[in-house]
Amino acid sequence: MSGPMRPVGKMGWHPPLADLSHGLSKDLSSRSQTTQPQPDASVIPFRFVAASAIFLRRLLPALLVAFAFESFAADESGQPAPRFRAKTTAGNQFNNDSVKGKVVLFEFWTTWCKYCEGEAEIVDHIAKEFAEQGLIVLAVDVAESDQTVKKYLAGHPRTVPIVLTKDTNLAAMYNAQVYPIYVVIDRQGYIAAERRGSAGERGLRQMLSRAGIEAKPDSEQ
Repeated sequence: MSGPMRPVGKMGWHPPLADLSHGLSKDLSSRSQTTQPQPDASVIPFRFVAASAIFLRRLLPALLVAFAFESFAADESGQPAPRFRAKTTAGNQFNNDSVKGKVVLFEFWTTWCKYCEGEAEIVDHIAKEFAEQGLIVLAVDVAESDQTVKKYLAGHPRTVPIVLTKDTNLAAMYNAQVYPIYVVIDRQGYIAAERRGSAGERGLRQMLSRAGIEAKPDSEQ
C-alpha cells in the first residue's frame, strides 16, 4: 500500500485515495482488453448480397423452364406431331396412323384444375358439334391415379374419351405441366395450334379453325 490507512468515522478504514485511483485504472484497463469487438457494418450488406445471389441462382432454373414452355408453345405450330399412343378408359386405341385424315384435339387436364373444370363442358359440346367433320377429342388426365380420376368423374361426368397418364405418352410429348393445355392436330398430322392455359369457347373455336374445323352457316346445317 502507498500510505497508512485512515480512519473513517466509527465504521472502519479504507485505503488512501491514490490506491483507489490506481485500482480503478487497472480495472478499466482489464475490461477494455476483454471487450468483444463490434461487428463490421460492411459484413451485413455482404451477407445480404450473398443470400440474394443464392436465392436468384435457385430461382433461375424455374424461370428458364417457364420460358422453355412458352417457347415450345410458340415454336411447335406447323411442325409434325410427335409419335403418340393412347388408350382410353373404354379401351379404344389411338395413334398417329389411326387418326390420319382426322382433326384431333388433345385436352390435358387434372381433377384439381379449376380452369379445366370450368371448360370441360365447352370441350364436350365442341366435340359433339364437330364430330361429323371428323373431330376427335381426347381428354388426357395427367399424373393422377385411376381411383382419383374415377371418383372425380363420378361427380363431374364427361362425354369425351378419357385417357390416363399410364395409358399414353402424350403428357411427355407435350411437356404437360401446366393446365389446361390444348393441342390441335390437322388432317395431315401437323400441329395446327397449341395453347397453354384457359382458352374459352372462342379460343377453342379459333384453334380448330386453323385445322379447317368451323361451324357451318345456318343454310348448310
